[in-house]
Amino acid sequence: MHIYIFNARDIAAYMKWFSVPSYMEVSYMQHIFNIGAPVLATPLTRDFDVFKNEVYRELYYLWAHGFEDERSDISAMSRDCMALVCDQDCINLESYMKLITLHLIFTKNLPYVKVNFAGLPLALGITCEYSQFEENVYKAVRGFNLVSRDVFDRPFDLKLGVPDELLKLSLSDGFKQEILKGRDFRESLRREQTDKMNKLKEASLKEFGSMAPEDEQRRKRKSRSKTAEGKKRSQGERANSRKTSTAQPKGIPLEDRRHREGDRG
Repeated sequence: MHIYIFNARDIAAYMKWFSVPSYMEVSYMQHIFNIGAPVLATPLTRDFDVFKNEVYRELYYLWAHGFEDERSDISAMSRDCMALVCDQDCINLESYMKLITLHLIFTKNLPYVKVNFAGLPLALGITCEYSQFEENVYKAVRGFNLVSRDVFDRPFDLKLGVPDELLKLSLSDGFKQEILKGRDFRESLRREQTDKMNKLKEASLKEFGSMAPEDEQRRKRKSRSKTAEGKKRSQGERANSRKTSTAQPKGIPLEDRRHREGDRG
């Protein structure tokens, strides 16, 4: 059984499909590059700049062919490509499984993804016989180092066929241990963004300096005077409202009362 190894277009397609912000793209590339050979084609693991340029080239290619987000035609991922895990008639299924596997790799704390394979032929534009599609689902799950379980978390053998129900797909334990090794990409990304913001803050203080003491005191006095003025205004409004409410006559307004007395007269 051929075990799939990802290339630059796969990484670019993942970032497009899941709408990864542009300022985080390099962090995603760095993470998959750090994992290296178990998931990435060997020529792309030698130099990060070469790998990054290849991914950016594929990002432009996908954008030029209308592949921009999860609503895009998934066939753009495999345009002019040969299927390596599935049959050529089911290459869109292979592309879909690439995205699922990469999402599980990038999201360590996501234990599984729920998929109903029975509805995929129509959604992915697969026109082969259903029996052939079922065989390719089995190939894809094995080829991407995934395991399938039913909703009750019991192992489900897809070799017996594809059920019309949700299945849980997750990385196999051995594969997960090999590639993740305790790494938490989202946590490291959060720390990276925090460090970047702290560096920007330090650079800003170094460039412009902190507020002068006299300016700081002036700002505090102005703030206190505004607060006191606001309190006086609110107290005056409450006093006026009480005076108005107690002075308001009860019952029928005076003009209406006069008109009614005049009518009776």
